[in-house]
Amino acid sequence: MRDPSFRRSLALFRAFLHEQDDPEACYSLLARDAVDQVESYDGPVAGRTVLDVGGGGGYFTGEFRRRGANAFLFEPDLAELGEKPPDSAVVADGYLLPVRDGAADVTFSSNVLEHVADPETFLSELARVTRPGGLIYVSFTNWLSPWGGHEWAPWHYFGADRARARYLRRTGRPAKHTLGENLFAVHIGSTLRQVRARDDVTVVSARSRYWPFLAEAVVKAPGIREFATWNLLLILRRCPT
Repeated sequence: MRDPSFRRSLALFRAFLHEQDDPEACYSLLARDAVDQVESYDGPVAGRTVLDVGGGGGYFTGEFRRRGANAFLFEPDLAELGEKPPDSAVVADGYLLPVRDGAADVTFSSNVLEHVADPETFLSELARVTRPGGLIYVSFTNWLSPWGGHEWAPWHYFGADRARARYLRRTGRPAKHTLGENLFAVHIGSTLRQVRARDDVTVVSARSRYWPFLAEAVVKAPGIREFATWNLLLILRRCPT
């Protein structure tokens, strides 16, 4: 599926609607799409060292490996790894990865930034483990996106506590995410300012991850972008040391 295109966006949206009842299909499609994006910026991943930071059940790691990459998964939550994590998966915090400086050709992080309390430190660690000239892929769901509240979206617009209470009433079970504990209000404008102020990375692209058109243009519109981008994709390049 060409990126961007209506066909691609529609296929991803349909997959997201079945995330809960068919996670295998949803995340397998998302993984193929994400690795396609990486390769569109950096060429084939075959033979390269890829670090998948916060990759959960290993869908992204698996797709990188299918394309010939030496991919390694780092995930801090044992529950997210599932019953059959990928071989060589490492339980590790993204703030302090057990990896030497400059080890990775590609450092990959999909939808993790909104789950860390200190995004700036997390980004610094991604940059540290990436070799000079290497690629850093970071995407996240910003708080004011229609999906910002995750499983209790879009009711997060009316307050996190009310949204969580509604989710409990509707499903009979507590929500997985709690604002300020494992979900944080990360915004596009402040994130872009932080990244552009860094001296260890350059911004190759800042765009909507899923939009079928004007993927970069929408991110350039202050205010509007916080609602319309849905999910921000940052492609960064590690600066020469």
